Amino acid sequence: MTETNLGKNSMNEHSTQQKPAFKKRSDYPHFITIPTRWMDNDVYGHVNNVQYYSYFDTAVNRYLIDQGVLDIYHSDVIGLVVETQCNYFRSIAFPEDIIVGVAVSKLGNSSVRYEIGLFKDDGEDAAAHGHFIHVYVDRTSQRPVALPTALRAALEQISVGG
Repeated sequence: MTETNLGKNSMNEHSTQQKPAFKKRSDYPHFITIPTRWMDNDVYGHVNNVQYYSYFDTAVNRYLIDQGVLDIYHSDVIGLVVETQCNYFRSIAFPEDIIVGVAVSKLGNSSVRYEIGLFKDDGEDAAAHGHFIHVYVDRTSQRPVALPTALRAALEQISVGG
């Protein structure tokens, strides 16, 4: 198969997938603002896709720290990211501020699925949205553990699912 044919086949396969619906601000119970940085932009003049995952991680961990349930240096239980995904709808570029919506859609015994939406200015539709899953582990053994009571309570405050 030539490179051209590979590209056409890849595009055809992708085009048959259903595009996800926009997420709205109302889908998220918690928000923080993150300023973009000069270095976030790529040569195409918009924030590079890899930065979106950094915004996701920053928003979730900031929420946990602000709730007093994560001490990044000393907590016995920490969350490890085991899955991420992002859908892109509109470009974001420096020097825009991003309003990041955070929700918990699934709260398990030792895992949490976070939903994250990135919004520009006062826009109602997300410029991008996605999720990531934390599995909570003992910092030393790296083995999964049940969510501590205080952490579970903080996560339930922003829960929108089961």
